[in-house]
Amino acid sequence: MRTDTHKPWNWLLFPFSSVKATPYGVYAGSVGYGVYEIDGNSNWDKLGQGLPDSASVHRLQLQHEHLHACTSKGLYEWTGEQWENDGLSQPCYQYRNIGGARYAATDNGLWMRTGSKWGLLACEGKRIYDFINLPQYVIVGHETGISLYDRFMDEWAEFEMERRVSSLAVFRGHLIGASDEGELLVGDKQGRFDRITFGGKFIFSVTTKGKNVYVCTDQGLFSLAYVADRLVLMSVKLGFPVTDVDVLGEKLYMATLFQGVQSIEI
Repeated sequence: MRTDTHKPWNWLLFPFSSVKATPYGVYAGSVGYGVYEIDGNSNWDKLGQGLPDSASVHRLQLQHEHLHACTSKGLYEWTGEQWENDGLSQPCYQYRNIGGARYAATDNGLWMRTGSKWGLLACEGKRIYDFINLPQYVIVGHETGISLYDRFMDEWAEFEMERRVSSLAVFRGHLIGASDEGELLVGDKQGRFDRITFGGKFIFSVTTKGKNVYVCTDQGLFSLAYVADRLVLMSVKLGFPVTDVDVLGEKLYMATLFQGVQSIEI
């Protein structure tokens, strides 16, 4: 069942936190207002059945045609008619399905599911916000910094930064992160990280789309680039706070704090 909310009067005021684009429509998650589907005619449907009213959506993930919502009330999957809890009731911040195994970042570590049950994989007791699963490494962003697991050496390395690392990306071989202080964290490939600020911009998150790494800030959307061996932000869309971004074909979609869901041609 879907609750039709054809452009509610206050839809522009919703603080959207996540966006996912498909050939059939766009999904947008909000902080405290649920998940919405926007069709090609700009009709808004609230996907509310089964999702707790008080749940804040931290991230949406769409993989293998399955939509998941990482929320303050747990991990949920959309069945086409309603939301069903996917086995985790603790707050969830990230989800990925990789090679048939499911991974979830939670309030209590990184969890993994290969059959019918979830099990704690790593970082017990730490609040995990994001992770990257690479052939050699598992990289985890958490409430005090970054943890890196080397599969070949079977060892963990801890990088304590006194910062919450809310999102992660890899750009030209460098590990990139966004902190809760609005900084960009840039690895030097030798185990050290530089904290970079850009003219008073507060960085919400970094995300990889194809060959590009996008940076969502309180002043708009940017992409990362190197100019004369210096890391710079190239403007994509300015004028409003952008919290998340997705790309489908030649179109880029942005979740914003005050301007709903925006799209531009790229």
